[in-house]
Amino acid sequence: MTTQAFTEEQKNYLDGFTMGAGLSEAMQMLPTFAQALNLPETPRPRDAGEPQGLADANRLAQDRFLAAGKKLSLEEQAKRKANGLDIWDQVMDHARDGRFPKGTDIFMFKFQGMFYVAPAQDSFMCRLRIPGGIMSSSQLRGVAQLAEDFGGGYTDVTTRANLQIRQIGARHTVDVLMGLNDVGIIPRGSGADNIRNVTASPTAGIDLRELIDTRPLARQMHHYILHHREMYGLPRKFNIAFDGGGAISALEDTNDIGFAAVLVDEGKSVEAGVYFRVQLGGITGHKDFARDTGLLLKAEQCIPFAAAAVKVFIEHGDRTDRRKARLKYLLDKWGLDKFVQEVEKGLPFKLARLPLSACEPRPIINRMAHLGFHAQKQPNLYYVGVVLPVGRMRSAQMRGLADIADRYGSGTIRLTVWQNLLISDIPPEKVGAVKLELRQLGLHWAATSVRAGLVACTGNAGCKYAAANTKAHATEIADYLDSRIKLDQPINIHLTGCHNSCAQHYIGDIGLIGAKVNYGDEVFEGYHMFVGGGYGPHQDIAREMYRDVRAIDLPELVERMLRAFLENRLAAEETFREFIKRYTTDELKDLFDKQEIAVAA
Repeated sequence: MTTQAFTEEQKNYLDGFTMGAGLSEAMQMLPTFAQALNLPETPRPRDAGEPQGLADANRLAQDRFLAAGKKLSLEEQAKRKANGLDIWDQVMDHARDGRFPKGTDIFMFKFQGMFYVAPAQDSFMCRLRIPGGIMSSSQLRGVAQLAEDFGGGYTDVTTRANLQIRQIGARHTVDVLMGLNDVGIIPRGSGADNIRNVTASPTAGIDLRELIDTRPLARQMHHYILHHREMYGLPRKFNIAFDGGGAISALEDTNDIGFAAVLVDEGKSVEAGVYFRVQLGGITGHKDFARDTGLLLKAEQCIPFAAAAVKVFIEHGDRTDRRKARLKYLLDKWGLDKFVQEVEKGLPFKLARLPLSACEPRPIINRMAHLGFHAQKQPNLYYVGVVLPVGRMRSAQMRGLADIADRYGSGTIRLTVWQNLLISDIPPEKVGAVKLELRQLGLHWAATSVRAGLVACTGNAGCKYAAANTKAHATEIADYLDSRIKLDQPINIHLTGCHNSCAQHYIGDIGLIGAKVNYGDEVFEGYHMFVGGGYGPHQDIAREMYRDVRAIDLPELVERMLRAFLENRLAAEETFREFIKRYTTDELKDLFDKQEIAVAA
């Protein structure tokens, strides 16, 4: 080998490197700042030879289960071997080769926002992160283009005020993920055992009746999650919502943590003003609403509280049984008081408490406020709620909606948990033009009482867990009822394909969960039916009414039910839920069976 003399620049670099290495070695012999002050010390990084899986807090929680002689679930074992946030190279390799993931890699890809949904579709679905459901017109156009170039040419609005791009080929995952980042949408951690899209009041900042604007809180929570690695790799998924007390509910009581704005008058044990009540453990798919803790938080205390609560869940949530790994089950095991005590240990402030009865009642929820034109708090401005049939919109419609938002509004798009969207800041003189352009897109701003409350998950057309084609059946029910019956109040009909209950069937006036129905020698798509659910001030878990109803029999059955309601309610003001509560299940079945149906108009 031949050698050459180093240049002066190279010599200076090597001198600096050698000095730095020596200083580093010497520093390792000195006490840390924490040791010098006798403070708890943050664990040092593991040696390079150790498995690099979850962030320390989550890994230490796994260690405790293993030390107790318990076996981690398959998903926990996968997270122990690798952190799903760090598999970008693997995602790129699969895209280059046109390969779909297998085994636990399917789970790990969800950390990047990519869901392999075979056998329903031999493709990926990408779930986004849109904090508070609010996005810009340029972002909507960007998503439309990605859906057209690399997906099925459409998106679905979800019950978390979010968007999904479906039918993404194996070679295009990286194209979609990079494209989303280019338009300012970050899907990391939108699936798997992570905190889902943070929801908030869709009319935040423009609502005439709201108590507080929740947009800053949703945005802060979103960025806290993105910038803290311990917020990933939880025992199971986690939901957080902020409700500002406006006309449209954020369904905060169905979340793991729900922050509900309340007004406290003078003369109470706390200073008068607007606070957030804290609710914990909502998971309506498991028949449980979030429980009121009695706590009152100032707006600036919400994010620290949520972070501390998630950390307690990280430390103590079940890592062995996926069925019992949600926050609800930790609360069932410990009780609410113990959990709150553990959270308070991680807070720099003392928690205030006040009975719910000492707070002013929440402003009334308007069950039609997510559709049609409504006045804003800003003078001479309106927002319009646009009907999206079963939550779906084509790329061309997305671009058209973005154009409407730019030409007649402020370029703001607001998604809702009711699977539709709002366009805000429209002057009154532009309302006519907006109506015309919505019609030209094949969309509308008004809906019947049935379509206004129609919610459907993806169903078996795009989800491997679903037992029925929920979106198709929801459309069939609405088409049938619209031609036969006229209702004077909204009716919520929720169709969910499986026990994950993405469409929250237990809180609907009528809730349907997919099932395979044996009929003669054949097997049909069908549903089990539940009735009498509610949310917010009218919380109720729906009770089972019928089992194994074929999908083709549903429209007529629902018509009988609604006609019996109209003919037997005590007054026009009585709601379907109130009507249901007055009868036993057998009495209701008798009423429904006797009810005649109409001839199509």
